Amino acid sequence: MKKDAPIGIFDSGVGGSSIWKEIHQLLPNENTIYLADSANAPYGNRSEANIVELSIKNTEALVAMGCKIIVVACNTATTNAIDLLRKKFKIPIIGIEPAIKPAALGTHSKSIGILATKGTLSSALFHKTSEAFTKDISVVEIVGEGLVTLIENGAIESLELRKLLIKYTAPMLVANIDYLVLGCSHYPYLIPQLKEILPDTVTIIDSGEAVARQTKIMLQEIDLLSEEKKAPTLQFFTNAETSTLEFLLKEFQGKIAIQKKEF
Repeated sequence: MKKDAPIGIFDSGVGGSSIWKEIHQLLPNENTIYLADSANAPYGNRSEANIVELSIKNTEALVAMGCKIIVVACNTATTNAIDLLRKKFKIPIIGIEPAIKPAALGTHSKSIGILATKGTLSSALFHKTSEAFTKDISVVEIVGEGLVTLIENGAIESLELRKLLIKYTAPMLVANIDYLVLGCSHYPYLIPQLKEILPDTVTIIDSGEAVARQTKIMLQEIDLLSEEKKAPTLQFFTNAETSTLEFLLKEFQGKIAIQKKEF
């Protein structure tokens, strides 16, 4: 495998572009290929078997494009399919999990909130992680029903989305949380609204930066960090409309290529 081979990233839609931003910021010389499986979003309401099937399909597509490492930028796909993907493919695969540990270690009120999809909150891996770090802590788990669909449709600043956020955070505030864990790669795009709704005493955390660091560590370990000094090739493919990706990545206009593609 060549060092200039791309990093492959996939998500159940556009949300994982928040993870891509963290990876690109930390590793600006790396070529990347991002697959947005928006035609099948959200994964959170699908069966485990279907999530596994879609995750295999996306991984196979990225391997076929010559990627040197795969980042599963989807909490639901990670918590339901990562073990199987690692057994099936020889390529290194990095997953994303809700940042329960730092929230549990940092809380003073001994109460944290987790906003995630049904598929993540019901997975065995999530329960294993949660049980390991939250023994003496109150955890308010809320399924963010409808949030991914609104983000996929570009309605991030809509009144409908804001109403949902107020509804979902209300029981968390009653429970006096001081940490909110975002358990879906779509949700970092909601941070500006969440900061308006939540008091300053609540710290919002997601997993993007940690995933980027882990990607760098893994590439160093297998000696595949890019040594290129020229501008990287940054490709995005979606099997739905390109407009939402274009909006979310508008600051990279002219540096990235976004195409509609069946995969």
